Amino acid sequence: MLPLFEDHHLLVLNKSAGLLTQPSGTEQDSLEQQAKEWIKAVYHKPRHVFLHAVHRLDKSVSGVVVFAKTSKALSRLNASMRAKQIRKTYWAWVEGVVLLDLGVCEHVLFHDDFRAKVVDVHHPQGKRADLSYKVLRRHLKGTLLEVELATGRYHQIRLQLATLGHPIWGDRKYGGKQQYASEAIALHHHSLQLPHPISHAWMVFEAPLPEQFRSFAFVGGI
Repeated sequence: MLPLFEDHHLLVLNKSAGLLTQPSGTEQDSLEQQAKEWIKAVYHKPRHVFLHAVHRLDKSVSGVVVFAKTSKALSRLNASMRAKQIRKTYWAWVEGVVLLDLGVCEHVLFHDDFRAKVVDVHHPQGKRADLSYKVLRRHLKGTLLEVELATGRYHQIRLQLATLGHPIWGDRKYGGKQQYASEAIALHHHSLQLPHPISHAWMVFEAPLPEQFRSFAFVGGI
């Protein structure tokens, strides 16, 4: 395991698609469990290791995940999240050619039975979901987008892009028809920016692209 960043308060990792962020109560492996075992081995800690994900990525999504190594760091990072001081940027290969160079998505979403759906603004359990995007590259069969989240709803990017008529490659749950890779969709959490929980210095973390995603982006695999 090679961290993107580590100090006494933070551990930042690049999650592979197909791996859970946190334990689910099943026998499936998770990035958090792998990280705890790594910390035990590297720092010779025989007992409980405090490590908690500040945010989660879907199992099928790759990219930056930030873990708090202390309860103080976790509390302050959660406060930064609530204050919207954490900036998340994703890259997504979507089906079809997105015509606008820049765009926004504004919907009300409802999380129901492991799936999100767009609902009426007056839905009692609906939550506002906003994101912006810009086109990075176009192919005849797809478009590479940079997506910035203003809110962090369940399956938000996946559903909102599908609602535009451009589902993410490999995302069968939200209407994707094109094959991508086993247990993965073409969505990568490329960068995350936040104030350090102790020093308050502005931190920027970037996760290298998976090989499959890179071949789409730069070799023209589609």
